[in-house]
Amino acid sequence: MLSMQTMAAHPNVPPTALEFSASMGDFVQFQNVYKRYGENLVVMDRMSLDMRADDRLVIIGPSGSGKSSLLRVMMGLEGIQGGQIGFQGKPYIYGEDSGRSKRIDPKLQKQIGMVFQHYTLFPHLSVLGNLILAPVKVGGLSKADATERARMYLARLGLESKLHSYPSQLSGGQKQRVAIARALMLEPKLMLFDEVTSALDPEMVVEVQNVMLQLAEQKMAMIIVTHDMHFARDIATRVVFCAGGKIIEQGPPAQMFKCPKEARTREFLEKVIHLD
Repeated sequence: MLSMQTMAAHPNVPPTALEFSASMGDFVQFQNVYKRYGENLVVMDRMSLDMRADDRLVIIGPSGSGKSSLLRVMMGLEGIQGGQIGFQGKPYIYGEDSGRSKRIDPKLQKQIGMVFQHYTLFPHLSVLGNLILAPVKVGGLSKADATERARMYLARLGLESKLHSYPSQLSGGQKQRVAIARALMLEPKLMLFDEVTSALDPEMVVEVQNVMLQLAEQKMAMIIVTHDMHFARDIATRVVFCAGGKIIEQGPPAQMFKCPKEARTREFLEKVIHLD
């Protein structure tokens, strides 16, 4: 479930382990998370949310509403100035005023995979090289075991013939599927997707969305940022609408897309999708 409550504690004071463990029963938990760029641009304004291990959260909202920042903070790529984050029932991150954040348990970061809008594949490495780099360097797998795992994921995603191809030889949809395979190589518990189809042609969008739907069928926990409301309705267990750095409303897709409760949510959805 999601909540908008503001915690009484000062957001920059790190919690004790006891305080954290008492409230970390959820798979993912953001507590009063605050993030700004510079002095004035607030992109996460005391956001609080809970996520179960069987959830597929889809984050929607206008540009600048904090959607991508939420993912990057969860991945540990950007810091927060206040609040705290738990993952798998354990303390994970708490904010510091410097915005650097402190990861209380850095090992948890390795259990999160992220796929970006623009692939971020290494152009000088083959598909195989892109896939085995992290498992060998970070995960401690042998090259042989990593190669076997790479072959398995590529076969699952219909890319077994591209093992020795380079990114420049792939279509946009193929690159994005390789990026998904690479994120899966460390066998994460949570997958983050940040507008992964927005740069693709319509036919390639279907390729990538089908892969994500397959992951959903396998009960992979996911947080997805997308502007595709039809896809959001198909894949989400819960839809979260953000605006102005705040969580305005949340609920199951049927509720959010048919009868949103908040006027700001309805205003946004009426611009991007027909409401019954």
